[in-house]
Amino acid sequence: MRLGTVAFEGRELVVAALDDNRLLDLHLAAEVNGADCAMFVDMMSVIYGGDEALSLARFLVDAAEDRCILLSEEVTFCPPLLPVQYRDCLVFEEHLKNSFAQAEKMTGRPFDIPKVWYRQPIYYKGNRLSFIGHGQDVIWPDYAEFLDIELELAIVIGKKGKNIRPEEAADHIFGYTILNDVSARDAQMAEMPGQLGPAKGKDFDTGNILGPFILTSDEVSHPVALDMEARVNGERWGGGNSRSMQHDFGAILAHISASETLYPGEVIGSGTVGTGCGLEIGKRLAPGDRFELQIERIGTLANRIVKE
Repeated sequence: MRLGTVAFEGRELVVAALDDNRLLDLHLAAEVNGADCAMFVDMMSVIYGGDEALSLARFLVDAAEDRCILLSEEVTFCPPLLPVQYRDCLVFEEHLKNSFAQAEKMTGRPFDIPKVWYRQPIYYKGNRLSFIGHGQDVIWPDYAEFLDIELELAIVIGKKGKNIRPEEAADHIFGYTILNDVSARDAQMAEMPGQLGPAKGKDFDTGNILGPFILTSDEVSHPVALDMEARVNGERWGGGNSRSMQHDFGAILAHISASETLYPGEVIGSGTVGTGCGLEIGKRLAPGDRFELQIERIGTLANRIVKE
């Protein structure tokens, strides 16, 4: 199933995608069928509901009635959930090599992939409060001139865990979604030599985008291999497949959860797929640009960037 959160007539609703245009209001559908609608108050309720909530959602999808169906054009998409915690990794070698080559041109400093990158997943904790959803505008930060998209696959944690073994990882993943980690490259280049961060290269209102749906983990095999593509103003910038991750999500969860508890509702990004951003190919965003990030089976996350 593909699950999302939308705003409709002043309320936020959890929906299941019936197709590319029709959405089932799960709370209303449960109410109509005399089922436990409390499982569909918000996405966290679904996550905490676990297999019982997903089984009920599947039944409601199969029994969908017209009075419980909304059309995509009638709603505003929100992030599927506001993450409990947000981490972002860097696990695509092609992206790193391409980005380092361009960064060297921009700064005159040489960049090499450190050996630790091959030994373990590298990640940072980002701003969990800056997320927007599909169709919403990104506001250009005042301090930056070079803005960029980043095409990423992200997981949503569904089960609490600590010291998770790689082979157990699939049991802790609720689902997969699309992440656009919009980046201020000039701010990022300036701050990273300080050996902390990224900070203002990533942290600004509307700078993180999630959605439009969460593809539940039972819909894919592990490790996941999904085609990914980025387009700006209809032009293909690049993309690849998640199978080329240096460290898969099993390795990522094992590393992050070492002596640290992960909680339902956390979001962890893969990092940018090779050629999934403008930096790698010598391109940058301009005010008014529209970008579409597409991942097989999840859908298309489309937004515009505007300069106030």
